[in-house]
Amino acid sequence: MTFCLDTKMIKPESENINNAVILLHGYGGDGNDIAPITINWKRFLPNTIFICPDGPETCSINPTGYQWFDLNSEDEEYITKKALEAEETLKKFILEIKNKFNLLNSNICLSGFSQGCMMSINVGISEKEKFAGILGFSGKIINKTDLEKRIFSKPTTLLIHGDQDEIVPPVNLLEAKDFFERNKIDIFTKMIKDCGHNIPIEASSTGLTFLKKIFNIIS
Repeated sequence: MTFCLDTKMIKPESENINNAVILLHGYGGDGNDIAPITINWKRFLPNTIFICPDGPETCSINPTGYQWFDLNSEDEEYITKKALEAEETLKKFILEIKNKFNLLNSNICLSGFSQGCMMSINVGISEKEKFAGILGFSGKIINKTDLEKRIFSKPTTLLIHGDQDEIVPPVNLLEAKDFFERNKIDIFTKMIKDCGHNIPIEASSTGLTFLKKIFNIIS
């Protein structure tokens, strides 16, 4: 089957696929960039497939990588418009994945780093069918006013951020937490000390614990 986005897949050893983690890379990256986080996760999440698509556009500042939407503007209206276009592409991709592997949203966790985290949040709570969860690293809410109008489901969410992040300042974690709490969405957050704009082992381990919980995996 051909998907609307090029994607790297890390399949379980078993032929039975019960769950999926869709991992979205950051601005200028690709599926291969974020895939290594699955090396440790795979050992503890049997029957789980990890899906790492490339963004829909070539990155405007890094032609060897991809973007989910253009960031070469500070105009919020423009960024919101481009993010909404990316959402539609991602939702189409998720539907293709569900059909290919016979999954429901309740079997899927949306996860991502930086811009990929932003996309995970937007799609995760704007779909009517509830996802198993949202797991985000070093991201933020793109446009809180717009997103608040489009909340259709409330999946349990974990957001992780480094307290020394200079690319996406850590205040965005606090703002996202406030947004989720005001809209009565279960939100857990973790601020990692002495951490910049990356996913350290502590963040990966915390994310794994979250995934095991939402997929009801006991080990």
